[in-house]
Amino acid sequence: MNTFEFPRSVRLLSPGDFSQVFNNTEFKASNRYLLVLATPSKSGDSRLGFVIAKKHVKHAVQRNRVKRIIRESFRLNQHQLANNDFVILARPGISDLENAKIREMIDSLWFKLRQSNGKRSNKTRKR
Repeated sequence: MNTFEFPRSVRLLSPGDFSQVFNNTEFKASNRYLLVLATPSKSGDSRLGFVIAKKHVKHAVQRNRVKRIIRESFRLNQHQLANNDFVILARPGISDLENAKIREMIDSLWFKLRQSNGKRSNKTRKR
């Protein structure tokens, strides 16, 4: 049975975790408001980290709202995603969107990442 928790073990916490994703990005998916970077996880679980700059999302309430929506989407989709570390970067204007629109966008990015990861595994199998 899958658990849909979001414990500390599925979060990117240290600067080293973030730099690992930034320096070794294998998958990317983006739209106007979000960029998702992914790299294979060494921990065996999918993990998530955020980069939401005050410059792009001015108020803490809005930054927390965006993180909460993305975290919930990740929590529900983490078992369908390959074991990767993900960093989500927010772009300007995301705080102006409604919750449902943000959720729709992040869900479509998860779908793109699942597809690109599937293509990559098929290529490695054919070799």
